[in-house]
Amino acid sequence: MVQPNPVDSVVDRPLLAVLRGERRDPPPVWLMRQAGRYLPEYRALRAEKGGFLELVHDSPAAADVTLQPIRRFGFDGAILFSDILVIPHAMGQDLRFEAGEGPRLSPTLVDHALSSLVAVPERLLPVYETIRLVRDQLPARTTFLGFAGSPWTVATYMVAGQGSKEQAETRRMAYRDPEGFGAIINALVDATVDYLSKQIEAGVDAVQLFDSWAGSLAPREFERWVIAPTAAIVDRLRSRHPETAIIGFPKGAGGKLPAYARETGVDAIGLDETVDPIWANAVLPEALPVQGNLDPLALIAGGPALDDAVNAIRRAFPTRPHVFNLGHGILLDTPIAHVEQLLARVRGPL
Repeated sequence: MVQPNPVDSVVDRPLLAVLRGERRDPPPVWLMRQAGRYLPEYRALRAEKGGFLELVHDSPAAADVTLQPIRRFGFDGAILFSDILVIPHAMGQDLRFEAGEGPRLSPTLVDHALSSLVAVPERLLPVYETIRLVRDQLPARTTFLGFAGSPWTVATYMVAGQGSKEQAETRRMAYRDPEGFGAIINALVDATVDYLSKQIEAGVDAVQLFDSWAGSLAPREFERWVIAPTAAIVDRLRSRHPETAIIGFPKGAGGKLPAYARETGVDAIGLDETVDPIWANAVLPEALPVQGNLDPLALIAGGPALDDAVNAIRRAFPTRPHVFNLGHGILLDTPIAHVEQLLARVRGPL
């Protein structure tokens, strides 16, 4: 269990309290990708600043994006506006975002050696400056969340150069050359520990590890490429920052969630929308905080369907520490009014 920082006792931060194992009713709430394209103020700033990466590297603008949903909705948590691929960018790969097609990394590690990359760590400096700017402006009760991609998910982009549904190219490489692929994973563990440590030093209160493609792996591979690297990050980060809570989010892990929770040592675990919250409450370690897990499409639907879905999730965790969130990121066509409805239902009586 993460021990409270004496500084935090001055101000009540509901989200931070739950991540440290305290039950709160109603639960604190934030939404993955809450700073983004569904907000008109974000779209206006993005149009002014140009491309996505340019916005990430413009610290004052990135700080403004981080704060936009806090100003509008008063979420209990602010999530740093950045991207999981800033790590391979700092490790020496070129990163660009193609309109309508997503991120592209080069050279791809399926046909280039990791040793051929020349690290450019200064590419991460704008992220730390964004954190400092947000910290100065964030309401005292709002928990500030940093994040990084987990090694497996980031490696899939580094190997293939882009995202894919089945991550087949990376999975083939991991089977064919486990030693070479392991070197990529180990390098990512080192880079991620340093990156998150510097985020904490710059001012975030807690961090989340996003493993968006964890669900594509067979059980033994999941143990090797998801659980073991995550456990290494948690162990090393905790030795540097024992007071900082770490959320693990292995999307698609399903029946492997209990092993992930037990073996990684994370302080809280995020549940995607495919997980039955009643099952999760029954099988996860007692008193482990959980986060989630509303279907983003239920948020788009709104109305009684949204209220019913919110109520069902809240009832699934009658005593466990719970952070209300989506099961994945908020979608572009989400109506603002539905986010307001969600907050009213989460913060209201059951």
